Amino acid sequence: MFLMMVALLVAATVQANDNGKGKKAEQTLKVDTQQSTLTWNGKKVTGEHSGTVKLSGGTLQVKDGKLVGGNFTADMTTLANTDLTDAGYNAKLVGHLKSDDFFGVEKHPTSTFKITKVEPIANAKAGEANYTITGDLTIKGKTNPATFPAVVTINGNNATAKATATVDRAKYDIRYGSKSFFDNLGDKVINDEFTLDINLVAGANTANAKASSGK
Repeated sequence: MFLMMVALLVAATVQANDNGKGKKAEQTLKVDTQQSTLTWNGKKVTGEHSGTVKLSGGTLQVKDGKLVGGNFTADMTTLANTDLTDAGYNAKLVGHLKSDDFFGVEKHPTSTFKITKVEPIANAKAGEANYTITGDLTIKGKTNPATFPAVVTINGNNATAKATATVDRAKYDIRYGSKSFFDNLGDKVINDEFTLDINLVAGANTANAKASSGK
């Protein structure tokens, strides 16, 4: 009888630890804003520019070793250019990008992305995209769906997600130099599409998590 009671106690403990379904509970891993990066690139008839935007927060949701959700917030006030070495031209470009002609940073200091659908890619090779991510991208107060492939690596309580998203700025009412809104721009045309390279690092052992715990 004693052995039977012990066995029942052990079984109940295992069931509780497995969330009653033999599976691990969903984990919310905090994005480390110090290690994570957002890099943008925009092209025009006469050339191109690139730069960075810092993250102010985000999470990746993981369950049973798979990505199931997530989000991130970009601090648009940190928008920077990395290709112009002349300080004056650099500042002029960044100021223009932050103005209402482009991202209207004063009125819209953040941009966000929230995952709405995660689809694993079958038989993905190591280092290649293993998920198709769909979510709501909000820029300048306007929200549109965005879908892109991603390379996601999950290791215990840590995860990384890398992807390149192509964004059509016309959908976010960013009109300056856009042939979607203006005719006869000639060589003043700036491409509607720009790319955003996303590199998210998240986990229980990130610098952010240590800082929040006082370590």
